Amino acid sequence: MNFVTALDYAGVAVFAATGALAASRKELDIIGFLFLAGVTGVGGGTLRDLILAVPVFWVGNRDYVLICAAVAVVVFFASPRIESRYRLLLWLDAIGVAAFCVMGAEKALAITGSPVLAIVMGMMTATFGGILRDLLAGEPSVLLRPEIYVSAALAGAVLYTGGTLAGLPSPVSSITGFAAAFAVRGGALRFGWSLPPYRSRPGRRPEDIP
Repeated sequence: MNFVTALDYAGVAVFAATGALAASRKELDIIGFLFLAGVTGVGGGTLRDLILAVPVFWVGNRDYVLICAAVAVVVFFASPRIESRYRLLLWLDAIGVAAFCVMGAEKALAITGSPVLAIVMGMMTATFGGILRDLLAGEPSVLLRPEIYVSAALAGAVLYTGGTLAGLPSPVSSITGFAAAFAVRGGALRFGWSLPPYRSRPGRRPEDIP
């Protein structure tokens, strides 16, 4: 198993764990754990493969589904012993974002050869599973939190793609992209990093319009 494949499996497992943790917060049964873990674990990669018009990665390799199921069962029995499940969910989500932004960019670059598409697919792969998880679990969406989220995936995808195009070995560019994305997202969680928000201004009154 090469480094990129190991990173792919790890990303699926970590995202599956965040789905199972969301199920624990909603006090669902084991089926709910399995469902949310599966959707979160493979959701981003499924969207990527559908857009790229290639076979969906988990259909041809049942290991991904088995990983999601195993993680769901472990979290089902272990979650009552976890004191702050939402905080753990956010940090595991940060690891998943870092892993999947690299995986999405790697696959898109290999298939299309386009750096732009690689970066876009890296961002989508890294964020879509978490969006589905929050939507289905009725949790506040990670996209609506003030801290940096999508920008972390962007940073990782850009550095992976740039490193690969510069001729760096795959493990080096993968680790660089992963580390950058996790550092940005981790810093956002730890220190509250955020981008400047949009500030609206009151519109003009009808009588002020010439």
